[in-house]
Amino acid sequence: MLSIPQIYRIGTMFWDDKYGTHGLSPDIKGTPISIIVGSHVWAEDLDEAWIDGEVIGIEGRNATIVTTEGKTIIADISNIYPKDTEAPPAGVDDMTKLAYLHEPGVLHNLASRFALNEIYTYTGNILMAVNPFQRLPHLYDIHMMEQYKGAAFGELSPHLFAVADTSYREMINEQNNQSIFVSGERGAGKTETTKMLTRYLAFMGGRSGTQGRTVEQQVLETQEGSHDCMAASVVLVNLSRSNLISMGISRGLQFVHIFLKGHVFAKSLTQKGTTIAFTCSLQRHQRDVKKFKLGDPRSFHYLNQTNCYEVANVNDAREYLETRNAMDVVGISQDEQDAIFRVVAAILHLGNIEFIKGNEADSSKLKDEKALYHLQTAAELLMCDEKALEDSLCQRVIVTPDGNNTKPLDPDLAALNRDALAKTVYSRLFDCDFTFSIAVVGNYNNTT
Repeated sequence: MLSIPQIYRIGTMFWDDKYGTHGLSPDIKGTPISIIVGSHVWAEDLDEAWIDGEVIGIEGRNATIVTTEGKTIIADISNIYPKDTEAPPAGVDDMTKLAYLHEPGVLHNLASRFALNEIYTYTGNILMAVNPFQRLPHLYDIHMMEQYKGAAFGELSPHLFAVADTSYREMINEQNNQSIFVSGERGAGKTETTKMLTRYLAFMGGRSGTQGRTVEQQVLETQEGSHDCMAASVVLVNLSRSNLISMGISRGLQFVHIFLKGHVFAKSLTQKGTTIAFTCSLQRHQRDVKKFKLGDPRSFHYLNQTNCYEVANVNDAREYLETRNAMDVVGISQDEQDAIFRVVAAILHLGNIEFIKGNEADSSKLKDEKALYHLQTAAELLMCDEKALEDSLCQRVIVTPDGNNTKPLDPDLAALNRDALAKTVYSRLFDCDFTFSIAVVGNYNNTT
């Protein structure tokens, strides 16, 4: 879930804690192990990031290295790192066991474990996950939950359930609330990780149910709807000892998602955004396509910044129906569901509104008939006045003690204004969606 720089920094922190290197001068702490002829090392490579080999000669600050593939390279001695030739071929399950905790060592260890389908690795009490980009149901079934239930941390192989179980038992035994922080780059798998954490915590504390469903089922159904409408960049799972007693849970679960509003504008060439998934799945449901005035995702500016429109082994149509079903189960009415999807569609149309220079200085106007169509469609979906929407995009209102002043915006500023509006609406949509979730899994009378 973490980027390599994050893993490296965290790993170094635990290395310091383990071996007492805090407070040492940079000259002592940062001095590399002596590289001599015959040393096995890692050297930077443009294609592979790092390649390993043996030093066969050193001249000044340049080292001549023969790689394991037989290639001879020359590298600056300050940019090569020692390789642990005694490291297990399968890697180690805890990074603090590495002889050399540097970037190539961390990457090689993760790659070695990943090759054996071991996607989890510890660094102390921090769990790192490498996204397998495929379903692994055997890792998260009831049998696996039972294995980690009550097991000491580190006793079994690294797993998400070990972190969840430790947090849960700390809450029970120490009577302290706990938080689990999930962080990673886009596409790292934060949402799926949170879902699995939720599954385990609800499994431990939410076996009682209402309306024929366990609390575990209710929580997961709520997550399904929340996940497919939004995309989290950071997720914080709080374990709270209060508030949900009335639902039959001895200890409560409170889920707080922190979203980056900028996520609506995907720039990655490898990640498929949730709005893209939403649009692609709708292609198979023509009634909804017509209702929300959508089309090919490639035709929307906010979606065509990526070349990824499909993901292997992911059925968009099925996931769309599952999202709809989850919304039904948690009590979101058909009208409310339509409102949610209508807002998402309106955001996509907003992104297609383009501007050109207006008649007045530093002003703007709609570029062409296509821009007018998307403006009209966005206004219709948002159920607002078309002229008012256009004015809000092309003008800025300055509030002063003497009254409001309206200032025109040039095309560039109008486009920025458009994007700001889309981000704000997207954020407010999540607030609404999350309110539904809270209303289902807890008796929060003041949030609905």
